[in-house]
Amino acid sequence: MNAPADLPSESLAGPLARRRAVSVRVGKVRVGGDAPVVVQSMTNTDTADIDATVAQVAALARAGSELVRITVDRDEAAAAVPFIKEKLLARRINVPLIGDFHYIGHKLLTDHPACAEALDKYRINPGNVGFGEKRDRQFATLIELAIRYDKPVRIGVNWGSLDQDLLTRLMDENAASATPISAAAVMREAICQSAILSAKLAESIGLPRDKIILSAKVSNVQDLIAVYRDLARRSDHCLHLGLTEAGMGTKGIVASSAAMGILLQEGIGDTIRVSLTPEPNGDRTREVQVAQELLQTMGFRAFLPIVAACPGCGRTTSTVFQELASRIQEDIRTSMPVWRERYPGVEALKVAVMGCIVNGPGESKHADIGISLPGTGETPAAPVFIDGKKAVTLRGPQIADDFRKLVDDYIEKRFGLGHKAESPEAAE
Repeated sequence: MNAPADLPSESLAGPLARRRAVSVRVGKVRVGGDAPVVVQSMTNTDTADIDATVAQVAALARAGSELVRITVDRDEAAAAVPFIKEKLLARRINVPLIGDFHYIGHKLLTDHPACAEALDKYRINPGNVGFGEKRDRQFATLIELAIRYDKPVRIGVNWGSLDQDLLTRLMDENAASATPISAAAVMREAICQSAILSAKLAESIGLPRDKIILSAKVSNVQDLIAVYRDLARRSDHCLHLGLTEAGMGTKGIVASSAAMGILLQEGIGDTIRVSLTPEPNGDRTREVQVAQELLQTMGFRAFLPIVAACPGCGRTTSTVFQELASRIQEDIRTSMPVWRERYPGVEALKVAVMGCIVNGPGESKHADIGISLPGTGETPAAPVFIDGKKAVTLRGPQIADDFRKLVDDYIEKRFGLGHKAESPEAAE
């Protein structure tokens, strides 16, 4: 099948080449350049509540968040930051912390030098660092503090708090133009200009380009794609992707994946956050899981073993395969913090849990280890395939437990630290 005329043929073979951005180091994490796309998240605790914030940062880090942003909105929050950092380090959690500042960031960082030192990056919004004649002065103070403490800065534009002076000027110019563009296009231009002009101002003050990350958040998928395409053409700064106010549940997941998936496929984006509205009493780490799954399913990174499972049909009236696939997936996610240390490379593992004979054996052979469970009317036996070959057939009421043990044994044999000592390379 030929590719459509307006679709690059490369896009059917895999992701396009990454846009080359200036590399920025945030704590121990490198963003941009040839570094992989980094997963970021944000707490929703009151930062002044030290124990609650430490617990949530730790949970996000264990889930795989490589950068964590916390709100710093008042003196109590700023005063808490160094204690949060200290408690995290005591728990051997060294995930970089980003301070999110609005309105009085210049004052908080000035009045709380321990906070300024403890944070690994500052996030500032040029639309609300100040108003009128105070704006540039307060922005300059923030940049000067970043230079003093040797911290990178994310200049994060958001269309919900866009610089109104800039937007008004562009709207007036557009109205007077002989060929005016749409109001939406003017809004997008204002977002891009706010980011780029703020970055130029920061550089003129003395902040190096390798200390600057840009973002341009909107809540509409098509607008996000258009803004970042434009920003990528006009700047070589690192870009942080995220659809703001994405929403709750599947709506937020689908919208974020649709927008960022297109941009990532085009090589745009150096760090991402999936901004999900949490369900009541929901798990904040869900946004980390979705970001990881987006990058992994697109082939950019591998975070945890993939479990392939069939969708089910009239042939698979038994729920055994559903329960087993769910159990395996949950066990993997729960075990990954330990497995990362104990089994290097285990994130590349592929497991298949299939529900009948139609595609079950074939899918299982394609996986590293897979099981084809009996469907309706099939012989009550479950062949297990390991590295493409049938290894054993499981029967009886303990099939799920028996297969889980086979998975554990396979992981230990293939990825355990002991297997390296047996390899010819290790022997040399």
